[in-house]
Amino acid sequence: MKLRYQWILPLIALGFTACESDDDGGVMMPEDMVEYSAGTADFTTYVSLGNSLTAGYTDGALFQAGQMNSFPNLLANQFAQVGGGEFTQPLMADNLGGMLIGGFQFLENRLIFDGSGPVRLPGNATTEVTNKLSGSFNNMGVPGAKSFHLLAPGYGSLQALQQGQANPYYARFSSSENATVLGDAMAQNPTFFTLWIGANDVLGYAVAGGDGVDRNGDTNLSNYESNDITDPQVFGQVYTNIVSTLTSGGAKGVVANVPNVTVIPYFTTVPYNAIPMDAATAAFVNQGYGDYNQALQQFAAGGAISQEEAAARTINFVEGQNAPVIVDEYLTDLSAFGLPPYRQLAAGELLVLPSAAFLGTLVDNDPTKVNGVSVPLEDKWALTAPELQEIDAATQAFNQVIDAVAAQNDLPVIDAYSLINQTFTGLPFDEFNFTNNLVTGGMFSLDGIHLTARANAFVANKVMEAIESKYEAVLPRYKAGDFGIAYPAQLP
Repeated sequence: MKLRYQWILPLIALGFTACESDDDGGVMMPEDMVEYSAGTADFTTYVSLGNSLTAGYTDGALFQAGQMNSFPNLLANQFAQVGGGEFTQPLMADNLGGMLIGGFQFLENRLIFDGSGPVRLPGNATTEVTNKLSGSFNNMGVPGAKSFHLLAPGYGSLQALQQGQANPYYARFSSSENATVLGDAMAQNPTFFTLWIGANDVLGYAVAGGDGVDRNGDTNLSNYESNDITDPQVFGQVYTNIVSTLTSGGAKGVVANVPNVTVIPYFTTVPYNAIPMDAATAAFVNQGYGDYNQALQQFAAGGAISQEEAAARTINFVEGQNAPVIVDEYLTDLSAFGLPPYRQLAAGELLVLPSAAFLGTLVDNDPTKVNGVSVPLEDKWALTAPELQEIDAATQAFNQVIDAVAAQNDLPVIDAYSLINQTFTGLPFDEFNFTNNLVTGGMFSLDGIHLTARANAFVANKVMEAIESKYEAVLPRYKAGDFGIAYPAQLP
């Protein structure tokens, strides 16, 4: 069934607001007297394409309240004041966010804050993947989608989903077993669109701690795994195809570029030197690495590695805060001589958010086997300098493509890369100031990756700014104070 809804928040306060003088000594019109206009844009059929950021995914799940506050829905509410038509979304069945297949839950419920930290909301999810939704949907955001998935036939196939080769979110509302996301979007003959895609082409690699492959130079998609970085040439061909198709019927739109994913709380919450240690414990641990450190000096003396690499690989714990020991595949391979590629994480390198609950835990309850100390961390727990360079290079390449394709098609670009970067120092939204702090920063939800409702309103405002500048429209704005940082824990 097609799920529909209209307004979800009051947009304009009743009555007149106090007037303020402008630079020319005139008087500003009260907000409720502004004459809104679509300008040269046509919002009759607005379609949004993208990934989880478009779908309204937040707090580690997709659920109704999050979808209602997705930035495309917030945009559609404002577009309705200037001729915008109905905007439909493939709503989840509840506010839990978990998902079932054949009655068995395989996706977790959303996160809530219990006073000490994020925890999963208890309850039995009711969204069954195989209960196919009918009709077309204006919000074509698909959590987990990479750029090329929007063109992939069968990405929403229930049969392929059973084999792990399709997307469960799209499988709920795809028009057919061989449908494509872009095809379903174009079937609606959009008059206006937003496109925000590309983050997952690099984010999967980052979230996996670099435990994937940088496919730069590899254009064969059959080689790709979920944690790989997309080749920029592939991204360029796909992105060009998507935008050319969207604009082929004369539709206008706005695109957004790929944010710098490594500044989000998922990678900045756990400090690189997260392990506290007293002097006696440090001395004991260092003794255990004595033979390893001595072997490094011998290999350096023999020319097998440089003195710089020997120093970087030397394990040395001290009283106070310490970086964990990691396995670094980028180090010189000395495995033939029985020497593993160990070193401690360096300043500027990043630990993923789940490492907070893993560092310092014991292996098989053995007190001599401590993860991150005597047992080095696997690749998936950290992003090293070379991996960060790969992520940055791919992100920059993707954004160059987006800028070029947007220019060719006369589309405005939302610079999400710069906006997200500003959360390091503070990104203002009315009286609030977004930061990249988990829980308290206001920008990012409890999963450390996706946006809060307030942040989605901020994005919607930025899109409307671009529309006004490019298409001579006049649109109402959202106020930050109308949106909380998180959703109430008591939602069913």
